[in-house]
Amino acid sequence: MPTEDPQNPPVPNSPRERVRVFDTTLRDGEQAPGFSMTRAQKLRMANALADLGVDTIEAGFPQASDDDFAAVQAIAREVRSAGVCGLARCQRGDIETAARALEPAARGRIHVFIATSPLHREFKLGMSKDQVIDAAVAGVRRANELCGEVEFSAEDAMRTEPEYLAEVFAAVIEAGATTLNVPDTVGYTTPAEMHERIRYLRGSVRGIERAVISVHCHDDLGMAVANSLAAVAAGARQVECTLTGIGERAGNAALEEIAMALKTRAELYGVETGVRTPKLYPTARLLAQITGHTITRNKAIVGENAFAHESGIHQHGMLKHRGTYEIMRPEDVGFARSALVLGKHSGRHALRERLSALGFAPADGELEQIFARFKALADRKREVFDSDLEALALGRDADEPGPWHIVHLHAASHLGGSASASVRLQHEDGRSANEAAIGDGPVDATLRAIGRAVGHEFELTDFQIRALSEGGDAQGQANLGVRYAGKEWRGRGVSTDIVEATAHAALEIANRIERHEFASGVAVGPAPTVTPNEQPDAAARAAVNHR
Repeated sequence: MPTEDPQNPPVPNSPRERVRVFDTTLRDGEQAPGFSMTRAQKLRMANALADLGVDTIEAGFPQASDDDFAAVQAIAREVRSAGVCGLARCQRGDIETAARALEPAARGRIHVFIATSPLHREFKLGMSKDQVIDAAVAGVRRANELCGEVEFSAEDAMRTEPEYLAEVFAAVIEAGATTLNVPDTVGYTTPAEMHERIRYLRGSVRGIERAVISVHCHDDLGMAVANSLAAVAAGARQVECTLTGIGERAGNAALEEIAMALKTRAELYGVETGVRTPKLYPTARLLAQITGHTITRNKAIVGENAFAHESGIHQHGMLKHRGTYEIMRPEDVGFARSALVLGKHSGRHALRERLSALGFAPADGELEQIFARFKALADRKREVFDSDLEALALGRDADEPGPWHIVHLHAASHLGGSASASVRLQHEDGRSANEAAIGDGPVDATLRAIGRAVGHEFELTDFQIRALSEGGDAQGQANLGVRYAGKEWRGRGVSTDIVEATAHAALEIANRIERHEFASGVAVGPAPTVTPNEQPDAAARAAVNHR
């Protein structure tokens, strides 16, 4: 086993070596067009990454702007459980600026870099091989005078002559670098080439036992994670990555994919990370919320479909033993459970299972009738939701689930104050209900007004908006989760107006509750009928008058 790294001791009672996770979501990830974050957002994300268990957070490039400097400094001051790193070119000004930004850090690191490939030496730097080495050594020495940890990156390392790369690394180790980064800057390398290069450097660089080899892989050919894993197999003990793989061009190696590959195939790699994997999904969700970029449904590990199964054959297998079609437990990455998505490929076993979860136990003959109607509906819809199934089980038209329908909706928000909403609902038995409410925002006010109209108090537990198309008239899907009578209920609504989409989602929940109570034989109290001459309580009157 290689000499223990004093900066990165193995986990107690574990026979496996530790691979450090160097997260660059806030530096390389933020460089992706459309992913810029404010200082407050970067600080929030940095705290989440520290909670996730990454070893080092590359917080930014302090010399790039005053705001980047301030963000790195704020993160260095607040984050204590992870190292905080600032990027710098091998230039004195960059390095000294990074050192000032990192002064408050419990464990600071300056990450200096210079390009080493022939293409970059000639066309970007206009420098000879010796000049590049001199600049690298000077940069590392100055960083070592100012900071406890120094990492050196040879930009475009994988297109650099191997012998020359080994010479550069030997020189910077002598100058004080303790981490040597081998970037595949343009995502050109294959896993076999990466494995060969790391093995070559481990055997050829003078003093390599005093440093940790790191890799930073880009995804231009879709091999960033594969290349990172090949490097680990060859002896690299730090991986540089970003949450969900965001970054320049096609992005970086995805942190969650590397962490789960090393965990799931531990017998193959024989290493472990400090990542708290059940926090992967919530941390990825936070990043999506901050940047405004949703996670692709089929994204490995943290995508909405990562543990979802629609095929009847797969669902049948999952109901027998989850290991038939899942190599990881969804709980291990932060999902609550696997999802058997009902669609046109689903079969009777999954349908019966979902109906049972919804409180229905149809006999075999009745199930066949429901299944036939389900298949007809699934041919028209991409996904069949619980509200659709309840309608089918009750013999209703799933396209007209009712019994409540929205006749009128008005919502208004007020700068510096609360929001108000008023609704008029019509029941299929002829009843109507008018209600109004105030809330923290138009969505909250609308949810409260609908709850009052149908006679229920909803406790909001989850709210998400997802764009279904692009442009100023894009449709949005509102996903609501509420707690009522000790049970979780979910609803969805679609509209070009997010408040209207929320209203439809809330009404779907109200209708589901009423249908469930009807099917269970629970008395459903009539909602109050409010005429225009009758006013609700004082809060509702204030809401109506405030419009």
